[in-house]
Amino acid sequence: MKFWKMNGAGNDFIIVNNLEEKLPVEVFPQVAKTLCHRHMSIGADGLMVVAQATEGGDYRMLFYNSDGSIGEMCGNGSRCICRYGYENGLAGEIQTVETMAGTVTGRRISQRLYQVHLNDPTTVRTGLVAEVDGKEYPCSYVELGNPGLPHAVVPFQNLKEADTESLRNLGRKLRFHPLFPKGANINFYEQIGEDALYLRTYERGVEDFTYACGTGAGSSTTVLTLAGKVSGSHVTIDMAGGQLIIDTERQGDRISALYLTGPTNIVCKGEVTDEELHLN
Repeated sequence: MKFWKMNGAGNDFIIVNNLEEKLPVEVFPQVAKTLCHRHMSIGADGLMVVAQATEGGDYRMLFYNSDGSIGEMCGNGSRCICRYGYENGLAGEIQTVETMAGTVTGRRISQRLYQVHLNDPTTVRTGLVAEVDGKEYPCSYVELGNPGLPHAVVPFQNLKEADTESLRNLGRKLRFHPLFPKGANINFYEQIGEDALYLRTYERGVEDFTYACGTGAGSSTTVLTLAGKVSGSHVTIDMAGGQLIIDTERQGDRISALYLTGPTNIVCKGEVTDEELHLN
């Protein structure tokens, strides 16, 4: 089985082209769990599978978290798979990628820089309060696409200096909080400039912090734009793996479009030889 490994601002993925491999879709949860294990195999935050389009797109992206669970969509993953699609002749410089949460449009800006029109916010709930261990945390809840990819947006002072283990424990408890019946990706943010945020995202399915989260960046910008705390234009999001840029379109009291721009990196290409992987 051939694969590429890519990352978008440190958010890393294994990509398999099932148009060529022709594997039954039932095997991919186990493929994801096996190949994404960082110490025992290739290692990644998720597995992306290129599949046949069913709704008029250039191709379909199936996304699996590192624990084998299905993800509705992935922002940085969609940027990476757009580069994969372009470089493998599956689509042109502008392409449409079908996801579980809806169709995503991607655009090649340069060899390594790609932009995607993320799934639009379908749910935005602000003014929430989540109680954890007797302490209250103000937060907002956003879903992108339909079915919605769930995100909680949580302000956190001195985020860069926060103890990682304590923050991880809080992220884990919030991720399963009753306020979020689907579970949620937990985005801790600190505003560090007029249109600049520092973000750390505890991702469901990975069950840990990732180096970057594109949909988390979009969800956080949605909340702060509606609150008047950022302009919504060229908002820079600093994360452990690098910088992402979010641009929004607004219609009244809602965000009607989100655009995610950031770098891609082709780390390696090769053939999977993992002897723990059983495809039959």
